Amino acid sequence: MGITQKREVSRILQTYGDMLYRTAWLLLGNPHDVQDALQETLLRYLEKAPAFASVDHEKAWLLRVLTNCCKDFLRFRKRHTHLDLEPLKEQLPAPESRRLAQELYDLPSKWKTVLILHYFEGYSVREISEILGISEAAVKKRLQRAREALRKELVP
Repeated sequence: MGITQKREVSRILQTYGDMLYRTAWLLLGNPHDVQDALQETLLRYLEKAPAFASVDHEKAWLLRVLTNCCKDFLRFRKRHTHLDLEPLKEQLPAPESRRLAQELYDLPSKWKTVLILHYFEGYSVREISEILGISEAAVKKRLQRAREALRKELVP
């Protein structure tokens, strides 16, 4: 890796590292898989060396690649069920946070992704539809279903 690439990776990590890590963590819940997904995202960034029209385009591209990597890891887990998954709920401090995190972690990936992008990363429905390549109606429906599922589990 050349000096230019090292600087570029450093810039990406400084600018988007926390957001990417948080997103991968909420999707995967396993620190080892999270690191692998982040590494794969950065490798794809270096391999493709895409030219971006704006900072928002770069951020959306990174999120899209990361969520695709996370989906790949989840598919692998599904096919190889013998893997021991490190539960997210045991790594958060407050019992309420653990319960919410566990319920979020248990949601289907497509619901979890839109919740994370909307509530944790602050994207609008339109932006999420562009990032994920789905219609705005699909984003709204996934948000609705995810909220209903969480409400059903969390409200006594």
